[in-house]
Amino acid sequence: MYRKRFGLTGHPLPKDAQGKTFCEGAAHERLRRAFTRLVDDPGLGVLTSEAGVGKTAALRHLCAELPKPDYHVIYLCDTAVSPLDLYRTLACELGIRPSHRRAQLWSDIKAALVHMRDERHSAPLVVIDEAQHLSDRFLIDLSGFLNVAFDSRDVLTMWLVGLPALRRHLEMAQHAPLAMRVAAQVHLEPLTDRDSFGAFILQGLEAVGATEKILSDPAMELLLRASRGLPRVASQLLREALRLAHERDQNFVDEHVLEAAIDDVLVPVRT
Repeated sequence: MYRKRFGLTGHPLPKDAQGKTFCEGAAHERLRRAFTRLVDDPGLGVLTSEAGVGKTAALRHLCAELPKPDYHVIYLCDTAVSPLDLYRTLACELGIRPSHRRAQLWSDIKAALVHMRDERHSAPLVVIDEAQHLSDRFLIDLSGFLNVAFDSRDVLTMWLVGLPALRRHLEMAQHAPLAMRVAAQVHLEPLTDRDSFGAFILQGLEAVGATEKILSDPAMELLLRASRGLPRVASQLLREALRLAHERDQNFVDEHVLEAAIDDVLVPVRT
């Protein structure tokens, strides 16, 4: 009901943000450049950030902009499995019957990737999310798989997406062969700068129809401090604040409303 009061067409900063509802700030520019580079020149990319910064949403937004059927995006997030199981899932996504033998499975996947690019004229892009859970065994195995996939030509773009632990993991000596294959590495930081955070919130509100200022400056400052610049937390607090303002018959979110939203959203989690 708060959306009608504030003239909004949807929830601000939604989980499935993409297109006009995705707020792309200065922090995402480096990711866009790296993403575009790997689209043009296939390779391995690594994207990390703290939980709640929006790395998955950012990559989903960029993938959604790719023209179809020129690109075929495969998203995998079940990473707490054996290497063979993950490759078998990839094979199923490519529409091939997975083998129980690793060497044959790798060969079949590569053949499917080449066929997709050469015959169907669709460039494959694989995103492995929650990659911080990938086992040492898989990461070592992945280096061998990429040797097969890229032995004569670049046919696959792959992004490993995860928490900062992923980046630290790849810095271990045993993963040096895989780390050397990383063509792009991007780390997204929380929006701790006041101007960047304010622009992010205003863009999110404008994207769903806001035409007037509906947050006071003190409320914006409090939102920044309480969320620690994490878009996911900021989104939860903002929505709750808008609901509370509506319940109080207010057309403006002040610091008192936002303090109540913080109590409703964050205090139960802390206790």
